[in-house]
Amino acid sequence: MHIEFLVEDLSTAEVLSYLLPNILSDSITFETHSFQGKQDLLSKLPKRLKGYKKWIPNYYRILILVDKDNEDCQKLKRKLEKIAVDAGFVTKSVAKGQKKKKYQLINRIMIEELEAWFFGDIQAVTK
Repeated sequence: MHIEFLVEDLSTAEVLSYLLPNILSDSITFETHSFQGKQDLLSKLPKRLKGYKKWIPNYYRILILVDKDNEDCQKLKRKLEKIAVDAGFVTKSVAKGQKKKKYQLINRIMIEELEAWFFGDIQAVTK
């Protein structure tokens, strides 16, 4: 398996570059792609996903990570899901409702945990 991580900034990509080799098995490869912030990621995501859809092998997965910031989580998740579905992907959320259908894309919203790691707030990390 190979996982493509699409993240909104370089700091998230850097954290993943150190964290992932320690938690993924040796059989899983990955690459991180950072953007110039959340708005940059969201504006480029439709074309990026349509491009992936043209060539991506079955053993690839895409994981999109964005910060919640001050947005409504549910609205942000719906927006990400719509972009993915419009590009032709089955997301984990969609597959969950359609038994036996495999997914290739996961949308995840980070809520304070990454920042807590940066500032050493262990209580926030363990919540």
